[in-house]
Amino acid sequence: MQGGDAIIRLWHVAQSRSFRVLWVLEEIGAAYDLIPCSFFDRSLRDVDHLQRSPAGRVPAIEVDGQSLCESGAILLYLAESRAPHLRVPEGAAGRAVFLQGLHYAETLGAHLANLTQHHIVLREDWMRSPTVMRLEAARLENALRAIGPDWVSGDFTVADIAIGYAVSMARRFVTLPDDAAQYAKRCAARPAFQRALAKDGAAQIYTQDFYAPPEG
Repeated sequence: MQGGDAIIRLWHVAQSRSFRVLWVLEEIGAAYDLIPCSFFDRSLRDVDHLQRSPAGRVPAIEVDGQSLCESGAILLYLAESRAPHLRVPEGAAGRAVFLQGLHYAETLGAHLANLTQHHIVLREDWMRSPTVMRLEAARLENALRAIGPDWVSGDFTVADIAIGYAVSMARRFVTLPDDAAQYAKRCAARPAFQRALAKDGAAQIYTQDFYAPPEG
């Protein structure tokens, strides 16, 4: 749902990590205003936006009278405040596995960020390191072997949103291991994922289906 009287506002760039927040809002069925942004103009360096996100990034969200800009924190906060079924509570069985999964997404994200930097942001060949590109692709593929085919902690939670986004981006750079590929299909089959994808916007970052590592 969206509307002018929404209590949540999300600043979003297509294909970026803010998709994780867009997805959880659709899972929750929350009312929100989606504010499209771009990495290719000065909007994310605007003074107002820097107050929401000091690093000049997305996501940035206004919720319950406060601003948040770390997607992992946003996922957990929204689950705690609006959708307790999307988290494992403190003291419950599976809590440690849930937290591990939520933060393991950052390991995947680090490899994705390095690959995105080399393949896309560094536009000239002389700026890129073929060695780093091959190494990061191998590291990402190895890290993906820990994913799937089941949900992280038994039931679907925000940990699966965090990891599911990373896996969906990883297929741009590597061939997914079998379990991770099955996991990606399970994520993509969720109606909320499909609704979020329909609202994601035109591709801004990844304009190719696959970015192969340079031959060594």
